[in-house]
Formats: sequence, C-alpha cells, structure tokens
Amino acid sequence: MPFDAQDDISDDALLVLYANGDAAAARVLTLRLTPRVFGHANRLLGDRAEAEDVAQEAMLRLWKIAPEWRQGEAKVTTWLYRVVANLCTDRLRKKRGVALDAVPEPEDDTASVVDKMQDRARVDALQAALAQLPERQRQAVVLRHIDGLANPEIAEVMEISVEAVESLTARGKRTLAAALAGRREELGYHDD
Repeated sequence: MPFDAQDDISDDALLVLYANGDAAAARVLTLRLTPRVFGHANRLLGDRAEAEDVAQEAMLRLWKIAPEWRQGEAKVTTWLYRVVANLCTDRLRKKRGVALDAVPEPEDDTASVVDKMQDRARVDALQAALAQLPERQRQAVVLRHIDGLANPEIAEVMEISVEAVESLTARGKRTLAAALAGRREELGYHDD
C-alpha cells in the first residue's frame, strides 16, 4: 500500500485488509488509532503507564476481532473507544479495592477492664456521697446534675421556688465536693 494512499482508506477497510493478511494495513491502522486510544485512556485514568497498558490491550482486542469484523455495522473507532472505556472502568474498580492487609484493625471502643473498674469506683463513691446528703438536697442535685433538668422544671417537680432549687443544688454540690475531695486521686482525677 503506497504511503500517500493511507489517508484515503477508511478504518473499516484497513481492518478488513489486516484480517486478510495485509501487514501494511495493520501498521497504518495502528499509527492512526493508537494515539487516540492512548489519549482517551489517559484522560479517563489520569495515569500514563496505565493508559499505555489499556491502549495496548485495546489494540490487541481489535486485532483479535478483525477476522469477524462486519464492515458497516459500527465504526472501528466507536468500538475501540467502548473497549477502552470498559478497560479503564475495570482498572479504576480494581484500584478502589483495598487489600485486606492494608485495612487497619477497627478500634475497640469498649472500655478496658481497668477503665470499667475506675468508672464503677466513681459511681459507687458518688452514690455513697449522695446518700449522705439531706433528702431534698439529694433530690435537687440528682434532678439537676444527673438527670439534666432545668431549675424551673425541678421547682415544678419538687413544688418549690426556683430560688429554693438553686440554694439546694448549691449546698448539695458543696457538700459532695467536700465529701469526695480526699478521694480525687483514688478515683483517678488528677489536676493538670
């Protein structure tokens, strides 16, 4: 095939010529299509080395399909772009997958035995200190600081004024602080 006649022959015709054993047709088609195929793969993957592999694989598939090519059903470039897109999609999917060894062990959110024992000691100490409070102070402190109610709600529950709630909770907190002050280090509280 003369070099100056290369541009006049369609991709379909070149593929049929290749299928019939024309090596020159294969060279022309390769020179014509490989840059396009590579460019498309490179844009889809963003990785030159991967794009080169995809372009090579796509062209190999084109050569394998050549003997069965039915001229006029589809354009060679359309078929080739679809092959490239599928190969790129497959590679991107494989990249997203992570090897099991690369996945870090999940964090264990459960408290350690020591932490559980410390928490239990704190709860027990608080409960013992609360038991030492007068009943109304204990009720006001528990409703405010453990159950999280607002002072107006506590006043309604205890049927007293908001000022009385403030007074009961303040006295209760001071008494609790004094009762637990000597046990701070034992309970794991450190001044930093």
